[in-house]
Amino acid sequence: MVKSLAGTVLVAAAAASLMAAPAAASAESSGLTATTASAQLIRTKVYFGRCRDTCQIKVRIRNVSRTNIFDVRLNARLRINGRNVGTCYDHVGSIRAKKTKWAACTVRSRSLSNAYNRYLDGVADFNQYTNTTVNYRYYR
Repeated sequence: MVKSLAGTVLVAAAAASLMAAPAAASAESSGLTATTASAQLIRTKVYFGRCRDTCQIKVRIRNVSRTNIFDVRLNARLRINGRNVGTCYDHVGSIRAKKTKWAACTVRSRSLSNAYNRYLDGVADFNQYTNTTVNYRYYR
């Protein structure tokens, strides 16, 4: 049996569906069964490489479980001063049990370049923040 999880997105979706159903009777009447989200099998840590007019995002992905995970994909959304300036994607592959892999992607966009130019002109700050989502599948 193959299971599929999507980082924090699955946890938020499961929590929202559980809050939307106030009683078990409403879940039974619609034919749905209420389930909780399972534990996440990975831990991530984000590092920034060179971040000027292009920004390199590096992510360390650790498999903390005893199962091998495969089809691992990274989605990263870069925000500068609270504004979304671009996204990037990377296909990592498979990660064996208790092992670590690195993923990296580069954001190149006009809005990132404009934000950096405003920083060089002294008009605005250059506070960078990244939201990352790691999707993966595993055998159970």
